[in-house]
Amino acid sequence: MVDNLLQHLHDIREAAGAIFRFASGKTFEDYEQDELLRSGIERKFEIIGEALNRVRRDTPAILDQIREHRSIISFRNILAHGYDSIDNRIVWGIINEDLGDLLEDVEQLIDKKEGYPC
Repeated sequence: MVDNLLQHLHDIREAAGAIFRFASGKTFEDYEQDELLRSGIERKFEIIGEALNRVRRDTPAILDQIREHRSIISFRNILAHGYDSIDNRIVWGIINEDLGDLLEDVEQLIDKKEGYPC
């Protein structure tokens, strides 16, 4: 169970890191005009949401330690199923305002689960 949890947390960390790399040096205008950039970022957000869904299934108590986990999972569902209603400003705002908090929470959980001091 811990191995699955760690794998999901590592998947979230990797996807969040990829989003930050993809967006590095980019502006909102770049994001809006670059279909490949938008697609890559949206895909990584879908991975984050799906990994959180799996955490919820396997070890739901852990979710209390991840800020806004419900909103993140809902956001994944919008990206996957409501593709025609995605607001680029919201996605860009999440990258710049919220993704760092998620990454911080996940890093702390990984450190705890791998036995390192936080």
